[in-house]
Amino acid sequence: MKCRASAILLLATVLRLHGEPVDVSARLERLRVERQLPALAAAAYDEGGLVAIGATGRRRARSNDVVTLDDRWQLGSCTKSMTAAVVAMLVEEKRLRWETTIAEVFPELAPEMPHAWCEVTLEQLLHHRGGAPHEPPDDLWKTACARLGTPTEQRLAFVRGILARPPEKPPGTHFLYSDAGYAIVGAMMEQVTGQPWEDLLRTRLFEPLGLKSAGFGEPAGAGAGSEPWGHKGTSPPYQPVPPGPLADNPPAIAPAAAVHMSIADFARYAAWHVEGERGWGTLLEPESFAKLHTPPEEQRYAMGWALVRRKWAAGNALMHNGENTMFYAVMWLGPSQDTCFVAACNCDGPGAEEACNDAIAMLINSF
Repeated sequence: MKCRASAILLLATVLRLHGEPVDVSARLERLRVERQLPALAAAAYDEGGLVAIGATGRRRARSNDVVTLDDRWQLGSCTKSMTAAVVAMLVEEKRLRWETTIAEVFPELAPEMPHAWCEVTLEQLLHHRGGAPHEPPDDLWKTACARLGTPTEQRLAFVRGILARPPEKPPGTHFLYSDAGYAIVGAMMEQVTGQPWEDLLRTRLFEPLGLKSAGFGEPAGAGAGSEPWGHKGTSPPYQPVPPGPLADNPPAIAPAAAVHMSIADFARYAAWHVEGERGWGTLLEPESFAKLHTPPEEQRYAMGWALVRRKWAAGNALMHNGENTMFYAVMWLGPSQDTCFVAACNCDGPGAEEACNDAIAMLINSF
């Protein structure tokens, strides 16, 4: 891994050209009220700098506890691209290969596995082509929700249970979106490094990028003081869910959907991928960014990123959304235009998705 001095100097020069970002909270408030959401936040990066940011609403529905720009939002499946990015770092270090198989990493589990699992590769899992189930078996999910042991122990137990059953589809033949597949990836990362997945993301991604607000699980349960609560329901009135085991998915599937951070750090993370796609990113080589962002020929999903044609992006945009049934988040990147947009809210359902999409559209049209 290299940190190119010229790229850092260029980034610093670009950032100095930007003044204070525009506060778009009032515009977001109109969108929030229209959809009757508890809270809504959004931000935009353009040409290396934060150009717009806003947050509005309540941390808990029907309370007086207002959100701030520093509040943290659960990002759901936007976590997948972060897991994939750290895998790319391990590949650059030759601790893993894209072709590394499950059986290579877990030879002790091979006798328990149906043979079809043995040759499933890291790349196939990251592309959702490894045959992992779209929904975990009920008994494994019930055990995962009991949260017995350390997060690493919980993941290994969950993965062992998945691998003891046949793949849902023949590996390599179908796209099948799977949190379980990314749980397997996380367990593979832990096995080859001897470090918890959470520590790998913290030390290799969050700290180097200065994402100080980043953490895991529901924001209000992270010991960070007052933060947004998630809300149950897919339409108003949304019901706040207090911090605790019911406020987020279990650590067993954390590599698929567990990260939280502030809206500014969410935008900063998305901008890192834009910089990498343009060839002047940090922490990873340009070839690794290209690998993360390029899907196999037969699909439009890469490694934690979907490719979508958009006029404003002058071609392909990269995007991903995420939810845990209590929060919703989305990120849109236009690498050729050196721009990206993010939005999040503390509820889920059609209204949340529509409000976040409207917030992104407002930012695209304005900045």
